[in-house]
Amino acid sequence: MEFRTSLHLQKATRRAKSDVANKLVSMLLHEISRALTIRTGVPSVNAPVYSQQVEGAFGSSCLYCSRSLENERAAVEHFEGMNRFRLGLHIPGNVAVACVWCNREKRRDDQMPALVLAPSGWESFLAHDSSSCSTTCKTCDYWRQMFPKDAERKEHMKTAVKKIHDFRVNFASVIGEAEKIKGILQNSVEELYRECQNFATERIDALGAQVVAQMDALG
Repeated sequence: MEFRTSLHLQKATRRAKSDVANKLVSMLLHEISRALTIRTGVPSVNAPVYSQQVEGAFGSSCLYCSRSLENERAAVEHFEGMNRFRLGLHIPGNVAVACVWCNREKRRDDQMPALVLAPSGWESFLAHDSSSCSTTCKTCDYWRQMFPKDAERKEHMKTAVKKIHDFRVNFASVIGEAEKIKGILQNSVEELYRECQNFATERIDALGAQVVAQMDALG
């Protein structure tokens, strides 16, 4: 497909205001994460014991594609993305380390209002085995490039799903509590997102008009 410079620039311009709202949503989810960790009495994500558990489960490889991790090419990964659609929290069992490529590719699923392939973001990402999506699916194409052979690709994804599931089972209590409050979170997050969008639009328009008026006054 031919690259369209104009469309790419238009997307970037539209995204500017929503980035502010998304940042506030992330801040709210982090605050809820701290409260839930304290309430359930589990060690925080920053605790050495949790780091050891993550390393014990996944070693120094990406938890999705199994590529070796490097300092400049690793990213903190939330199995359920910390956004207004997935409502993931920064809690034990939902945080590990992935390569930057898988972390970036998974965002397509994380930012979908409704998932089709699986009930959670991480499971959906690992369900793109080219058997259920259209031939234009970019995530399926990503996995085909990683594992060109169908059988090898499907086996790898199946193994990755089991490994992640086995890891998350150890944190079933806190993950269960997070699931219970998703209904409450959904309403609060949507309210915050809309309020921030409206505030940003109104303030930007008002301040922009003010600056333009001052520019006109200068001649």
